Formats: sequence, structure tokens, C-alpha cells
Amino acid sequence: MHKYGLAFICVILSVNSLTAQTSFPPTGKLVVAGGHLLHINVIGKGSPTVILENGSGDFSFIWSLVQPEVAKTTRVVSYDRAGYAWSESGPTPRTSRQITFELHEALHNAGIKPPYILVGQSFGGFLVRAFARYYPKEVAGMVLVEAVQEDQRIFMGGDTPKRIRDFAKGRTTPAPKTFSTAQPPTSNETVTLHTEIDPPLDKLPDSVQKMQIWAQSQPQFVRTVQAEMDWSPEDVANLYQNKGRPGYTLGNIPLIVLTRGAGGYEGRADSAELENERLALQKELAALSTNSKHIIDKNSGHNIHLEDPQMVIDSIKEVVEAARHKKPLKK
Repeated sequence: MHKYGLAFICVILSVNSLTAQTSFPPTGKLVVAGGHLLHINVIGKGSPTVILENGSGDFSFIWSLVQPEVAKTTRVVSYDRAGYAWSESGPTPRTSRQITFELHEALHNAGIKPPYILVGQSFGGFLVRAFARYYPKEVAGMVLVEAVQEDQRIFMGGDTPKRIRDFAKGRTTPAPKTFSTAQPPTSNETVTLHTEIDPPLDKLPDSVQKMQIWAQSQPQFVRTVQAEMDWSPEDVANLYQNKGRPGYTLGNIPLIVLTRGAGGYEGRADSAELENERLALQKELAALSTNSKHIIDKNSGHNIHLEDPQMVIDSIKEVVEAARHKKPLKK
């Protein structure tokens, strides 16, 4: 399993043993999303509504340092994709079309109307771009937080950085399904309990860290992340193949691209080449809209929403204000 973010140390426990020891009530509510339930956490009031999309392997509460502050300005929604934390498992394959369809259904059924400001971190950057492609009239702005660009090289379990799109198999994206074929775990199924909280997750409050250990230990979690990673190269290849085409750009909606200061290529003979390439590709993300800003955060690594949350908060608020008053971003 490739996870675009954090690694964990683990031991094995049975499902019954784990459930008896730790369980947490949902922080939000469960909403029907195409035949199964998604967990969404809605706080704040006002329009446009900010939708927070998680990176691979992350949960709704990963935004605990950001969501409450943004909620002082407008309504903010964090959520768990199907198979994560309190959300029921969803149909496969886990394409961006399927995932965004489910989110759209959940928002509709919860009465959360557009316009939306989409905020996507890492893998979530692919998803918010897909949402904007499928529901363009509902999207008023976007913030990409360390989103991986479709031609960017990243470390995927080895010493050589690779492009995600190179793993695509040329599969055709099916229409979204409106029912779940997932089976509940059996009572003797084993799960991987991640007992250590690695940085920067240790920046979260203690109560949230306990939820993190519980959520990443649920039996459906690993299967869900694997299913997302199995399909993601197809979505990334699609973005690459359609670069610049209508529907794949963002017009003039306010867009802020947040990029970490260093790419983690230090110590390699080709580090300068990789770093220059990474920054150029992040700049290309900003070119998705004619009303955009590219900010390099030298105080943070990949998880800016944990390492420098104020930068993310300020960027979201700026996009909200620009969309609310239909004004260009400040240069």
C-alpha cells in the first residue's frame, strides 16, 4: 500500500478485542450517499461553504487545527470518504468519479447547498479537481494544499521517485454506482493497530490522536486505501492526457496553491533537478485559473495543515472572501 503521507508502526489485534477497548462516537453525522452512509462534520455558518478533502489515508479530524478557525468565517465541512472512520465502505472501483459522486450526494442529502470552496491536500488535490470538473457550476474557489501535480515524481516505497501516472493500466472509468457491494468484516478478522503517532500527527490534540489510532485500525481501512491507490494512476493519467483542455482548467475562480519549501530530495545527485521540476509543476497548478496565487511555505513539509495550519487558514479565508465578493485575489 502506498500512502502519500505518513507511516505508522503496528501490532495485530482481533476486531472484537479492538472494538471492546476503543470506540468513538462520530464527531458529525451520517448521511446517505448513493446507498451507503458517509460521515460529515459540519460547523460554522455562512456562504460559500468550504469542503475539506483529505489526503490518502487521512480522516476528517486531520483538519482539527484548521476547521474551527475557518468556521469563524463561514460554514466548513470535513468528511470521511467511504471506508474511512465512521463512513461505510462504498462500491469499487474507487475512482475519482465515484468518490466525488458520493460526496456530492452527501452534501445534497445533508442540505448543504453550493457554492463551494474546495480544499484538497495531497491526494485530495486530485479529488477536488475532479469535483470541479463534474460539478463546475457549484465550485466558487479552490485551495490546493501540497497537491501532487500529475507529472510530479514522488517516492513510492523505493529510493527512486516515480510518476504516479506511469502505473496506469489504461482502464476505463465506469459510471458511479449507487449501492455498496462491500461486505462487513467477520468477527475473527484481524486488523493492524497503529500504536505510535508519528510527526506531524503529534501536533493534534491528545483526544484526536486517540481517534487517529482507532480509525486507522479499523478492518476496512487498509482495503479502502489500497482500492484508492489501485485506481489513482488512472485518474492521474487522465489529468495528464487532458492537460489544458476545457473542463480540466478552472477558469477564473480564485485559486491558491500552497507548496512546501523543500521536496525531500536532499542528498541525491539529481536533487537540484528534481526540486526545480517540482516547483515548476506546482506553478503549473496555479495556472489552472487566471485568478490564482502560488505560495511556497518554507516553514512546512508535506502536511501544511498540521505543520503550519495558519497558512492554510489564511489562504482559505482569502479565497472565501474573493469568491464571496467576486473580487480577484490580492497579489
